Amino acid sequence: MRKAWLVALLVPGVLAQATQDSSTTDNDAPDKAANTYDRAAEASQAYDKALKTLSTIGSVQAPHEDGQAALFSNYQGPIASALRIALRLVYQPWLSRSVAYITGKEATLTRRYEDARSKAVKVVDLLTYAAELGNQEALYKLAQISMFPPSILPRDSRRAFELFSRHAELTGNATSQAMTAFFYATGFGNATEADQAKALLYYTFAAHQGDYGSEMSLGFRYWSGIGVKEDCMAAMEWYEAAAEKSMATFLTGPPGGRTLPLLPTRLSDFDGGAYGIGSSVASTGMNINRNVIRAYRARAAGEKWSDVVEYYQFNADRGDIEFALRLGRIFYQGSLYTVGGGISGGAEAVGAVPRDFHRAKAYFMKIARLVWSRENVASPLTHRKEGATDGQKLAASIASAYLGRMYLRGEGFKQDARMAKMWFERGMENANAECANGLGIIYRDGLLDGKPDMKKALTQFGVAAGQEHAEALVNLGKHYYQHGDLPHAMMYFENAIKHGSPFEAYYYIAQIHASNAYKNSLMGSCSFAVSFYKHVVERGSWRENLLGEAEAIWFKEGSSLAEKQGAMLRWYMAAERGYESAQNNIAYVLDQDRDSLRGTSLARPVSNDTARDALKFWMRSSAQRNIDALIKVGDYYYHGLGVADEPEALRWEKAAGYYHSAVDTHISALAMWNLGWMYENGRGVTQDFHLAKRYYDMALETNAEAYFPVLLSLIK
Repeated sequence: MRKAWLVALLVPGVLAQATQDSSTTDNDAPDKAANTYDRAAEASQAYDKALKTLSTIGSVQAPHEDGQAALFSNYQGPIASALRIALRLVYQPWLSRSVAYITGKEATLTRRYEDARSKAVKVVDLLTYAAELGNQEALYKLAQISMFPPSILPRDSRRAFELFSRHAELTGNATSQAMTAFFYATGFGNATEADQAKALLYYTFAAHQGDYGSEMSLGFRYWSGIGVKEDCMAAMEWYEAAAEKSMATFLTGPPGGRTLPLLPTRLSDFDGGAYGIGSSVASTGMNINRNVIRAYRARAAGEKWSDVVEYYQFNADRGDIEFALRLGRIFYQGSLYTVGGGISGGAEAVGAVPRDFHRAKAYFMKIARLVWSRENVASPLTHRKEGATDGQKLAASIASAYLGRMYLRGEGFKQDARMAKMWFERGMENANAECANGLGIIYRDGLLDGKPDMKKALTQFGVAAGQEHAEALVNLGKHYYQHGDLPHAMMYFENAIKHGSPFEAYYYIAQIHASNAYKNSLMGSCSFAVSFYKHVVERGSWRENLLGEAEAIWFKEGSSLAEKQGAMLRWYMAAERGYESAQNNIAYVLDQDRDSLRGTSLARPVSNDTARDALKFWMRSSAQRNIDALIKVGDYYYHGLGVADEPEALRWEKAAGYYHSAVDTHISALAMWNLGWMYENGRGVTQDFHLAKRYYDMALETNAEAYFPVLLSLIK
């Protein structure tokens, strides 16, 4: 029936023209016109109509969703802050729903939803029809929609696989080849049987055409020996190709390079680690101070990011400089939690808020005005207010660094190097390292008059580097690298990484090691190059930020099951490319060993297929030095989850081996306790009470929170 109305919709115009043309040449063949209409034109018309319809669907608000949180969101001042807080205090879901029914909002939302769904179905029908008529663009678009559908349609993995495979075969399109490879590698959605040989073949086809994701996937496969023999040189070549693309994208940005994507979060870390707070390596020792663990504790206490921002705004509106500075940073970086390495170091996704340069500018300017009454490009250090306190001067220097950077990069202001220079020079009144580095960039790139001045640039970079400023250290390293002084360049790059440089330093160190590997076939240099190139492509994920998309979907308030499955799909794709956090996330979601009743008759039933998938990703995560994942692998062997049928004693022996590997890192009290228990009971190892006591003691020394379980073990 759908095909019938499509023909009725699309054919008449084309058919009429064909009939008119035919009548002038062959009056004796009235049926000929009906059979000679242009299939390509009809297919193109259907494809264009599908795209037009798709563009009108947009984001649909499902019934029962409310928008009260947006009220007063862009207003500042004590009154607006009080109103926002009052709304949160008095808001009750039942009240909003009642009002919605009274005003007809529910009915409106339902109509919009049904209308959007009808349009989405129409899009699929049009694309299917166009593809059947031979339109390759429609075939590709239909494959995309089948894999990444609008939220109102279900995903159809089998259809996506069939369409991507057909499109790859017909056109040789690199993206279709890469998606076909992904299906063969993972068997995602039971679309096809996993076939690593075919996955390798299609990834190779796509990578040779420059597909970024396929280059990463091949690099990881050759590095890890997945479906191929381990080959460091091959891994290095593919990762290098991908890293070159990431660096090229970085350099397309404003002075200083493109802003880095937010650093992704492991789901397990946001729960305090795979074993919970205090038991996991992720949340013990120095790791307790990590931003994601602080975020976990804040969430456990009932805080929301919007509440934190409102609290800061409430205090900033009353003249608190510290809170105003925090808000400026938050709105500039787009997160509550920044990463080390200065402003260019970026921020973490765990506390993400929408970036807002205009609000950031307002807060920074408010602070700067405490010391500087107005701008003066010709004489930057004039118009200084008298009587400013030391605290105000320090805050103003930090604000000046941000204002200078924003003018330099055209963020919230029209790009203006002279204004940037003015603010940087004002910040230098307090010897601000960010300002010195900013001045160095202006002089190095000749942004004032088109004439670079390396002498002045190096002087400013030196001032900032003297304060261990990561970006300035990189800039000095790049100078020596470009002049062939690799020992000095390496020294600066390594020092930059030590102080938090997140991107460029890794790229240049990888380049140096790769050059040594190519020239001298040094495996040590090859390993370093692969590790550093891998970091570059994973941190510089502008081309396709799968982790960022997945995290935004997963943590979106009220996200549906279908949306979470979409997040899982993106993690699966990222895991294929070697992202450890994606591998860890999949394993954590699929984890079959979180039942506290494991080993009792009350334990929940276990899906061994799911356990097998979880174990695979725990193993891949552990191979990238995640210690909690390594212990998880031991647990799976101990409990017989997702492993081949084999004698219990053999499984325990393997489990002990994984625990030993974790113990050797000297940071996991849980692994030490597990091994102590196995020695005490002779499980997987020869019973030895002295070794058991030794490992129990080590657990207590490593983590004081292990006191109670260790005490119970020793009493027994």
